[in-house]
Amino acid sequence: MFNRFNKIVNRMIKNFNYYNYKRSFDESLDIKREDIENYIKMGATIVDVRSPQEYREGHIDGAINLPEYNIRRNVQNILPDKNQLIILYCSVGERSKMAQNKLKRLGYTNVYTVYEGIGDALFFSIK
Repeated sequence: MFNRFNKIVNRMIKNFNYYNYKRSFDESLDIKREDIENYIKMGATIVDVRSPQEYREGHIDGAINLPEYNIRRNVQNILPDKNQLIILYCSVGERSKMAQNKLKRLGYTNVYTVYEGIGDALFFSIK
């Protein structure tokens, strides 16, 4: 009985640690929220990997909507240049991280995510 209880508790702790893990900023993979404007001026393609509904509710001006779950199906048509500078964003950074991994596996070489997403700061214009 105690062994079974112990296994359940250990599984709960493992799941808690997994879902509450906060990854650290990685300069080679991430950009900061406040640097988005600079990357746009450099000619980066900004990609919103949230759902079409979330995109309609508000997005960064000029961003392309390519939901994370459609990356493999649509990326070749939307982003044909595998060497272009691409900045991915979502609300909290998880979907953009998954999208970044998919793009890297597909051969894209210059892909960054907005670290920890854009949260509520997505209703702004970049001129």
